[in-house]
Amino acid sequence: MSLAGPDALRALDEALRDIRREEDELAKRAARGAELLLKLRAQQAGLYRQLRPADDEAAARVAEIGDAVEAAISRFDAALADAEAALQHIEADIARGNAERTALQSDAGRRDAELAALAAKARPRLGTDANYAARLALAREAAAIAEAAEAKAAQAEADREYNGRPYRDDEIFMYLWSKGYGTQADRSRGLVRLLDRWIAGLIGYQEARARYELLTELPVRLRRHAARMRARAEAARAEVAAFENGALDSAGGRAAREAIETLAPRIDALDRENVALQDRRDRAIRIRSDLALGSDPALALTLDELSRFLDEAEFRAMRTSAGPEIDGSLLSQLDDLTQRIKDESDELREHGTRLDVLAARRRDLEDILFELKARGFDNPHARFNDDTLVGESLNQLVRGEIAAAAYWERWRRSQTWSTLGYGGPGGGWGRLPATATGQGLNRPRPAAAEQTGLTSAA
Repeated sequence: MSLAGPDALRALDEALRDIRREEDELAKRAARGAELLLKLRAQQAGLYRQLRPADDEAAARVAEIGDAVEAAISRFDAALADAEAALQHIEADIARGNAERTALQSDAGRRDAELAALAAKARPRLGTDANYAARLALAREAAAIAEAAEAKAAQAEADREYNGRPYRDDEIFMYLWSKGYGTQADRSRGLVRLLDRWIAGLIGYQEARARYELLTELPVRLRRHAARMRARAEAARAEVAAFENGALDSAGGRAAREAIETLAPRIDALDRENVALQDRRDRAIRIRSDLALGSDPALALTLDELSRFLDEAEFRAMRTSAGPEIDGSLLSQLDDLTQRIKDESDELREHGTRLDVLAARRRDLEDILFELKARGFDNPHARFNDDTLVGESLNQLVRGEIAAAAYWERWRRSQTWSTLGYGGPGGGWGRLPATATGQGLNRPRPAAAEQTGLTSAA
């Protein structure tokens, strides 16, 4: 049983929504836990105070702690509310974009159904056109060559990173390399030049330089070659698409085709906007999660002060110097409270670990959805022969049992088109394919430096 493109998109979208719901619920539990932990520590200070009821100085300090806790909780709640509002603002924009995209896809699907009926009339004539057949074969060959060239370039880049590391880690080699020793770029003279020559001879620099030069230059040459092959493939696709469009227009499909050509860029624009919004959402979720886990400066400072106060010898002495007149239940309460604080702290750490895992799974699904859309695999003509992709395999991804790259490879390998030749040079919706190239996951992600700062709800 095969899986249609739109059904695949809906299944992945639903899995993404499930993760978001779990993230939101877990963040709420973490926030409650962080606030409770602060209150428990303040309660602990109050119990210590009861061990020495006549100590006015300790009473004043405990009262000060209580005031600080109330103020910290108030600021914590306000910061968390701001972070939540910012996140909900982004979620609303994402939901709006998804709804608009769904409507456009539905319209494109209706127009595509019209074209499919008309293509049945046009296909026999195209099938007997030797010029079209030749151009179709050339386009498919060019696409295969481009894919192979991009794969070689990617492998060369991986080799440069891995095999070049020993060279980059060799300080002597890199010293000679950076100054251009053995080339016209080296301006050394006299004793320095003699010493460089002696060192180069000791480490076999000339042979090493040739190998390293090949490692660094080959990926550049292969990437340029891949770009030329991709441009050639795109030109061949365009020629085939022109033949197909002409045949469809002759069969009465011009209005439907032009409607799709108008809809497709709008869908692409929404997809680009969605990627940017998802990146903003990722930053907002990280900020909200950090706050929920107690990273708010006011909250963290108050917790630090509480820990410092309670760890001081003065407060520890309250426990050890408690006289026989102290009610034993007070000591029992302290023991119970200490254990509860430990349990709450452990649970908060577990929440943090789980939130990190959920964030990684969410980004994995976003990467898969990016590729699915970019390659037109959400098209009604797209088919996936492995129906477990949205069943057990998807569950394995969410559980972290398979990597996103391996999961995407299953999607890519199982994908076919319901109509012979559909989506070959023409791509999804009868148009040229989007910008996705290569075989792996290519979604761009912001650099770490861009992922800081609170996203405003304004």
